[in-house]
Amino acid sequence: MNNTPSRAPGSRLDPYVDRYAARTAGMTASEIRALFSVASRPEVVSLAGGMPNISGLPLDVVGGAISDLVASQGPVAMQYGSGQGVPELREQITDVMRLEGIEAHPDDVVVTVGSQQAVDLVTRIFCDPGDVVICEAPSYVGALGVFKSYQCEVVHAEMDAAGLVPEALRQAIAATKAAGRTIKFLYTIPNFHNPAGVSLSAERRPEILEICRSEGILVLEDNPYGLLGFDGEPKRALRADESEGVIYLGSFSKTFAPGFRVGWALAPHSVREKLVLAQESATLCPPQFSQMAISAYLTKHDWQGQIKQFREMYRERRDAMVDALSDLMPASCRWNVPDGGFYVWMTLPPGVDAKGMLPRAVTARVAYVPGTAFFADGYGSSAMRLSYCYPTPERIREGVRRLAGVIEAELELRETFGATGPIQGLPIRGTEHPSTDTQ
Repeated sequence: MNNTPSRAPGSRLDPYVDRYAARTAGMTASEIRALFSVASRPEVVSLAGGMPNISGLPLDVVGGAISDLVASQGPVAMQYGSGQGVPELREQITDVMRLEGIEAHPDDVVVTVGSQQAVDLVTRIFCDPGDVVICEAPSYVGALGVFKSYQCEVVHAEMDAAGLVPEALRQAIAATKAAGRTIKFLYTIPNFHNPAGVSLSAERRPEILEICRSEGILVLEDNPYGLLGFDGEPKRALRADESEGVIYLGSFSKTFAPGFRVGWALAPHSVREKLVLAQESATLCPPQFSQMAISAYLTKHDWQGQIKQFREMYRERRDAMVDALSDLMPASCRWNVPDGGFYVWMTLPPGVDAKGMLPRAVTARVAYVPGTAFFADGYGSSAMRLSYCYPTPERIREGVRRLAGVIEAELELRETFGATGPIQGLPIRGTEHPSTDTQ
């Protein structure tokens, strides 16, 4: 029997449109995912996606570890597991976090399907429709999508070259409370920010924690890039200095491989219980095989040495991008020089719209992400995120060359036709570092 609903001529394209939950109105494709089919074409230089470059992984070592795992523990690895995660891996995760000053017990770690799921689970257990999440401006597009899907309101707080501005956070909190709205948490990426590429300064970290502590606001610290700094030791995590008021999120996607989809949340004990229940409701349990494979890798391989190799590779690509921008971009463009992570944030000349210019860039066979993807309020049209993590240095320079040509053509058109327009949503005021490492 065919139960497919029939659709009368002239009816709506989606016959279920009146049946969906109200929260589905917030479920939209991100601008990055919408770009994927174009940016993945071989003739296009993609400076858009944040795909880790795993070409340096010792695949023979990884393959051997997985082969040994199947041979010795296959029936366990391919079975259902705990909703909290494999105990051995949770123990190893505490060793990873110790590099950032965090002392934690494995019992307070919840393994998730990437840190993206951790953002979803935290939002699910804390937020009702209409609740407010404070985010940096700009902020990670994946998190903004989660908040929107749960019908949260995002209030942005300004950033600059030293990260989240404490006074801007105070103002965002005061304005939200004055409007009678409930703030559930601050979502922040303090290290090598996606998309802004900046890090929260050591001087500001205790002040941000004190503001949230005094206002009774939870901090959701998302730190997938924390071990990928280019100079010096890893930065001290916010969670290292505040155990009860911070939920810390980590991931193996950037320091190992994203295909395993393994992340984690470190949470206060009472919150951990709720996260486990939410995890069991969503997936029953995180993938046992992926967890045990990563655990075997961490046990048998010099993973810290591997991360060092990744850092050197990404530093080389960062240098290639910054050098190309300095050599090729119009003088009126501005960008930061990140000291870790995957991204450069570039502000365009006055009146140039990054989203409006994107089709012309794709025609010129280069892709980027417009700044509007990283704001919940439509701002950011004068900026773009440029990713250097995946292309080779040679491809990065070619991509910047193509992009510079598109921007120059845009400026010429505006000059020819006398077009003018305001700079919309300059998201990071003062992103130019005071030292000589910016252009």
